[in-house]
Amino acid sequence: MLSIGAFAQIGQVTHRMLRHWDTSGLLIPAHVDPFSSYRSYDPSQLQRLHRIVALRELGFGLEEISLILDQGATAQKIAELLQIRHAQVESEHRLATQRLLDVERRLRLISKEKLMSHIEIIHKSLPAVRLLAGRFAVAEQPEIAGRIGPLFGQIAAALDGQEFAAPVAQYSGTENGMEVIAGFTTDAEAREGFESIELPAVSEAICGMHLGAMDTIHESWQAVHEEVLARGLVPSGPCRELYVRSESADQSDWVTELQQPVSAA
Repeated sequence: MLSIGAFAQIGQVTHRMLRHWDTSGLLIPAHVDPFSSYRSYDPSQLQRLHRIVALRELGFGLEEISLILDQGATAQKIAELLQIRHAQVESEHRLATQRLLDVERRLRLISKEKLMSHIEIIHKSLPAVRLLAGRFAVAEQPEIAGRIGPLFGQIAAALDGQEFAAPVAQYSGTENGMEVIAGFTTDAEAREGFESIELPAVSEAICGMHLGAMDTIHESWQAVHEEVLARGLVPSGPCRELYVRSESADQSDWVTELQQPVSAA
């Protein structure tokens, strides 16, 4: 018989891990002293220990390992589990590569004594949002400013005190200019002249915070799109603006999150 210490040393695992596997039923000691509760293992259990360690290194959880070792998983089932794990590792590798490229790029900027971007930019997913909204189209971007504010005001009046969250706008390029969807996140039903619109969830987006007035927001959008390209990504859908704070008339304390859906180039 092998003591828990010797068994752990051979398998390159910790005592705590062996106790956890014992509790879960994955690797039960050959003998447990009834007085001291001291665990001992038979040398024949080393084969199972090595299989568990190998499967853990592949990223399988305890339930999946139990399925493979104890429940007679077929070769097809094991192959399916490995395919799922392959996709997970591939996704993790891609995200890690993007983060590494971002770190390296920032280090190069610092080494050249250049300033960091004036906005912090992150890579995240976006939830689906349901809006009470209106639509309009413009031929030129400067036309948006004179129309979007009044539209938000009209929708707020139509909600007439019903609960709603921060305003959101989505911008889609068209052959003749740009289409804008603007509204408030709310569960309220459609109103005359306005639609209930659901913006779908987005699995990946590059986002940054713009602080201050709208007349300089194009600079923040430029920083976001430069970051998209720098990370080896491309825009993959209409961009959005979430107006986190937008009460003051002079816009000096406005906070706007810029959201650009992306995919791999």
